[in-house]
Amino acid sequence: MEKHSWVKDFSVAVTVCDTRGTILEMNEKACRTFEKYSGGNLLGADLFDCHPEPARTKLKELMKSRAANIYTIEKNGVKKLIYQAPWFSEGEFSGYVEMSLEIPFEVPNFVRK
Repeated sequence: MEKHSWVKDFSVAVTVCDTRGTILEMNEKACRTFEKYSGGNLLGADLFDCHPEPARTKLKELMKSRAANIYTIEKNGVKKLIYQAPWFSEGEFSGYVEMSLEIPFEVPNFVRK
């Protein structure tokens, strides 16, 4: 099994960019999710060019602060959890990973001790 082959067909959209915002990787779900924006042809594209304001400024702030950004969205009757977080290689900041997963409108919350 190839080192990261599990992510290729993972049911969550995964997009990875470097520290300049260049899109390095997209799994199959991400390519389908962004199909109307060229899908897999976005590899090598500038992530900042893919976002209008104020999202572009938010991305620049995230790159600078290296903070995680977590929120939900609803579009076309589908609710998604968006999780954007920095990734590191050998301890060095290397860019961001975005995971977008479809979730039910009502999600149970369990408090564990």
